[in-house]
Amino acid sequence: MTEIVNKQKKYKINQKKYKTLVENLIQQYRLKNPEVALAFVDTRTIKALNHKFLKTNKPTDVLSFPLGEKCVDGKFYLGDIIICVPQARQQSSRFSHSLERELEFLTIHGFLHLLGFDHGQGFEEEEKKIRKILDKD
Repeated sequence: MTEIVNKQKKYKINQKKYKTLVENLIQQYRLKNPEVALAFVDTRTIKALNHKFLKTNKPTDVLSFPLGEKCVDGKFYLGDIIICVPQARQQSSRFSHSLERELEFLTIHGFLHLLGFDHGQGFEEEEKKIRKILDKD
C-alpha cells in the first residue's frame, strides 16, 4: 500500500499523481506489495527531522527512512519519504522547471534511497534510467 500525506498548506499537491508515481516505481522494481509512505511537509518540519536524524540544523529537500523489513503484522515496510515542498519550490525555480516536476524528481530520488541506492554508487545513473522510463508513460 502506498500512503500519500500532505502536511503543508501553502502548495496544492495532486496526491493521486504521486501515488501513481510510487506505484509505478514499485512495479518497475518488481516489489511485492510494500508499504511506502510519502509525506509532503513544510520547511520547519523537514528542518526538525534533519536535525533529529542527521544532526544538521537546516532544511533539506528530501529525506528517506528505509525500513526494508517484514513487521509483526506480516506486511513488508519499505520505508518513508519526506519531501519539503517549499525547498522543492526554490529548486524548481533554480532549475527552470515546474514544482510538480521537481516533486517527481524528489520522489524518485527518495524512493531509490529506500531501495538502498546511495550517492556515488551508480545512483545518478539509476535515477536517470528511471526518469527516462517514467517519461515514456
